[in-house]
Amino acid sequence: MNKLLKLGFIVLTFVLLSCSGGSYTATDTGIELKTSNGELVRLDVVAPGIIHVRTTKESKFSDNESLIAIRDASPSLDFDIVEGDGLVSVVTEAVIASVELASGRVTFSDLDGKPIINEAEDGKMLKPITVDGVGGYELQQIWNSADDEEAIYGLGQHQAHEMNYKGRNEELFQYNTKVSVPFIVSTRNYGILWDNYSLSRYGDPRPHEQINQFVVYDVNGEEGGLTATYVDDVASENVFTVRKEATIDYENLQTIQNFPEGFSFNNSRITWEGQLEPREDGVFDFLLYYAGYTKIWIDGELLADRWRTAWNPSVAKFNREMKVGQKYHLKLEWFPDGGESYIGLKALSPRAAEQRNNISFYSEMGDEINYYFMKGESMDEVISNYRYLTGKAQVMPKWAMGYWQSRERYKTQDELLDVLKEFRRRQIPIDNIVQDWSFWEEDQWGSQEFDLQRFPDPKGMIQEVHDNNARIMISVWPKFYTNTEHYKQFDAQGWMYQQAVKDSVRDWIADGYIGSFYDAYNPGARELFWEQIRDNLYDLGIDAWWLDATEPDILSNASIEYRKALMNPTYYGPATKYFNAYALMNAKGIYEGQRDYNPDERVFILTRSGFAGMQRYGTVTWSGDVGTVWEDLRAQITAGVNFSMSGLPYWTM
Repeated sequence: MNKLLKLGFIVLTFVLLSCSGGSYTATDTGIELKTSNGELVRLDVVAPGIIHVRTTKESKFSDNESLIAIRDASPSLDFDIVEGDGLVSVVTEAVIASVELASGRVTFSDLDGKPIINEAEDGKMLKPITVDGVGGYELQQIWNSADDEEAIYGLGQHQAHEMNYKGRNEELFQYNTKVSVPFIVSTRNYGILWDNYSLSRYGDPRPHEQINQFVVYDVNGEEGGLTATYVDDVASENVFTVRKEATIDYENLQTIQNFPEGFSFNNSRITWEGQLEPREDGVFDFLLYYAGYTKIWIDGELLADRWRTAWNPSVAKFNREMKVGQKYHLKLEWFPDGGESYIGLKALSPRAAEQRNNISFYSEMGDEINYYFMKGESMDEVISNYRYLTGKAQVMPKWAMGYWQSRERYKTQDELLDVLKEFRRRQIPIDNIVQDWSFWEEDQWGSQEFDLQRFPDPKGMIQEVHDNNARIMISVWPKFYTNTEHYKQFDAQGWMYQQAVKDSVRDWIADGYIGSFYDAYNPGARELFWEQIRDNLYDLGIDAWWLDATEPDILSNASIEYRKALMNPTYYGPATKYFNAYALMNAKGIYEGQRDYNPDERVFILTRSGFAGMQRYGTVTWSGDVGTVWEDLRAQITAGVNFSMSGLPYWTM
């Protein structure tokens, strides 16, 4: 503190001060100020190393409770308020947070006054929007980060082999093999938690655009599109059709309807070939969205050679420096490898080098710019601050760290028990056996009841598992067929998402059944969900929960916009605003329900999706239905390490 006073700052008590261009009020937890353009900026001290920063264009700050943070700023914490040179600073034992009174721009420094990170000039965006009749803002905050030696980790679990996110981009939404957590930690020993639940972007706020942003030429050099050659039988090399395509955009159930009518994916190959001519100089960031077998070359250089199961696409990223006036040969060869498959190629146009190095969070919808800055003596201390703010990671039961046996599913009681007994007979260690989906009668998804034809004595089966010194985990989806009693219980309260039912969306079981997911954001719905699985499963002796499809994956491979429609509205508001936090709310209901029902037993939850704060609910996240190839195994290393660096320590694949 004395070091700061020597710099000429004046310590102030809780008074109202006005300076050129802005005024501020000292509060019992920090400061609040009004900038020259009328925005309100508030800094609150949550802990010595945690500063909560908010900016709004409204007349007051939102009073909506955070879904992520569980600790508020405390008046009992010691801090000083220091003013000088058009700045006002909040000084704690760990960090100095300073605000320009005129602009509201926030900078963070250590106690020696050495800069850590600062908001960029004109780095805030609050653009008013209305979604489903609800007002909000499209948001962005940019921070200057000029240190080229810095590395940035976190953001959850992503599958594009990226470890250090400095200078990189990542779109944050939930998907089968993608878990988005809006938190980063720096090798410079600070972290930022972006408190927002909508689709967001780290790095470049722009979405990737179609390749028709280039001048596109076919194989004959004619402008207008690539040459797309459709071979419907690879063995005979029969060409079904050749056509010109200016984009490669077949990424979801809607856009795959644009393939040539009558073309069958089975045993087929599609090749796109031609040239791209950029309209500006610089580095273009390409995003290849693929399922099946995919290869892509630019000027003869193979940039990606990938395979993924046809129903569950992944992404590959690469960049290329390109110059105006120069044409670049592009070839993309694709074997769909299934009756329904997906492919797409997009790119981000160049940005200045200093912009690429900046740190930025963008979100589609929120009430205000809302983030937490965290400072520590080490990265570990930063993550400790994150858990202080969002909840401690639970200590898992000892058995959970042992060997698990899992397969796509056990179809009968005898099959499950025979496998367990064989492990014991061969003296192979086993601690947990997993009963995956479809243990219910075919048309009873959501009943949470065993099909007694195949599992005649569920309670006895579970007891026999326990008698063999093992535990049993069971798959529970937030999904319900409309004919089940459980669906009707939710529906009577208005707690089911209705769009899938209105649209008669059928799943892949037999000829397809109609159903939907419950609204996990609703506290009453969460309680009912727990009661249903408690009465039908937990009371039988089930030890742990496998929460599948918690993105929520109501319809696989739907577009983002239709995914929002399928879960709209939530209890709190539009799905656009609450798109990413479903898994957090679903886990909350089960964790709190079980702890209240049986406080002497630890809760263990395996979940396919996750979000900031999930660690407080006894969760482990697994990386989804990844491909069984070495390339995907390699991707799990960066995915898992970054997930754990996001403050969520338990992860598997």
